[in-house]
Amino acid sequence: MVQKKLTYKDAVDEIDDILEKIENEELDVDELSEKVKRVSTLIKFCKEKLHKTETEVENILKEMDE
Repeated sequence: MVQKKLTYKDAVDEIDDILEKIENEELDVDELSEKVKRVSTLIKFCKEKLHKTETEVENILKEMDE
């Protein structure tokens, strides 16, 4: 099975989906812990992606000024 590379949009969509399930009380206690850990992982991924993108944009802008 080929695993699709996680994108920022996919991560945000998954976070939204999990949060909606939590808000609607659709998760039992056993699932809740697992999903909270998953959201934590996804948030970390998103923060790293945003930081990397910010750095890349700053470098591009610096190159344009030279």
